[in-house]
Amino acid sequence: MLTLGMTLSVRQRLLLSGLLPLLLLLGGTAFLLDLRFRTLSEASLREQLDSQLVALIAASDPDEAGRVNPVIEDAESRLALPQSGLYARVVNRLDRVVWLSPSAEGIDIAYGLPLIPGERSFRYLDVPGRGSHAAVSRGLRWEDARRRRIDLTFTVIASLDPLQVQLHNFRRELLGVFVLLGVMLLLVGAVALRWALRPLRNLAGQITAVETGQGDRLDGTWPQELRGVVTNLNALLQGERARITRYRDTLGNLAHSLKTPLAVVRASIDRRDDAQAATINAQIDTMAALVDHHLKRAASGGVTVGQRAVALLPVAQDLRSALLKVHATKDLSIELSIDDTLQFLGERDDLYELLGNLMDNASKWCSGRVRVRAAVGEPGRLLLQVEDDGPGIPEQDRQRVLQRGVRADERIPGHGLGLAMVQALVDDYGGSLVCAVSELGGASLQLQLPAG
Repeated sequence: MLTLGMTLSVRQRLLLSGLLPLLLLLGGTAFLLDLRFRTLSEASLREQLDSQLVALIAASDPDEAGRVNPVIEDAESRLALPQSGLYARVVNRLDRVVWLSPSAEGIDIAYGLPLIPGERSFRYLDVPGRGSHAAVSRGLRWEDARRRRIDLTFTVIASLDPLQVQLHNFRRELLGVFVLLGVMLLLVGAVALRWALRPLRNLAGQITAVETGQGDRLDGTWPQELRGVVTNLNALLQGERARITRYRDTLGNLAHSLKTPLAVVRASIDRRDDAQAATINAQIDTMAALVDHHLKRAASGGVTVGQRAVALLPVAQDLRSALLKVHATKDLSIELSIDDTLQFLGERDDLYELLGNLMDNASKWCSGRVRVRAAVGEPGRLLLQVEDDGPGIPEQDRQRVLQRGVRADERIPGHGLGLAMVQALVDDYGGSLVCAVSELGGASLQLQLPAG
């Protein structure tokens, strides 16, 4: 449950937080309306039964024998229709029936015991095979012409089927109305929520644009609640760019300062020993290249906020032209299979370093063919593959060659730093470098990097 809550978006949380009170409100209102309708319906039923009872009493006049024969003037009265759902009975104090309505003929109903004069009762009962009924009874004392007292109990019973039908129809209509009302409120709430969250969507879009290098800052008019956030983010972006610029300038000055001592060392070499001088000069060149490379790395530091995207194809084309000149003595073919829309999110110099090392390494080891391919991988990721048709890298050496100073074949000139530098840069960008077997028969080096 906690994990689900953490993965819900702000919009989903607001919708849920509004939906729960809405369901409680609508459910509570429907329950109260249903309760009120049932109460009013039962009160109306009791009034109808009381009216029937009063009419029955008014139409009754006991004779000298104590018998009662109410006069039902309306031939279509429910009391006169067999099994109509409205029944009546009159009993004396000995519970002997003195009158039974035609509608109750042949129906077994528990009318209850006789009541004492002045007593009233209302109750619900079940009639076998006919469902629930409501009964009202009243005890009365009559005096005949001889002033003899006669105690009688009048009872009227009505079926609850009409009430239950009304209640069912009311609940169905109530449910339809509240469902429609709930859907309308949800739609209105969703539209209002979308309007209210528009500034957040705009903010997210501008942040994405800054991350992909399509913008430098967050612009526009913002609600009061977001102004502080936008101001702080713009200050952070400006401070980040200023910091990177300051680091690059400082490290550039350092690189420039280191070149002078190296030049002095080179000039101080004893020219009489040409072999020693060549060796020392080669090491000085290596030191200068390493200093320049690592200072550039420290300045870039991988993906930064507001990084510009770099087109991949022009860089690969430049490297291919350069490598064809470097390896002019070799019958070399470098194939590029790169769409011109593909971009790398990072420093241009880093892209040259990454791709250049891999293409140079492949050009050294190949028999004559190098292939560079690129495609879009997972969202936001760029897949690069450099292959050759050389001898390949033995499986036991594929992880080892990525370490500093390690070469698979010591006979090939180099310092064993190229792939290690590539691995370090790839780590800076949160990517991956995998050594595998190429379809061309040699080595295949696969890169995964941020895409622009």
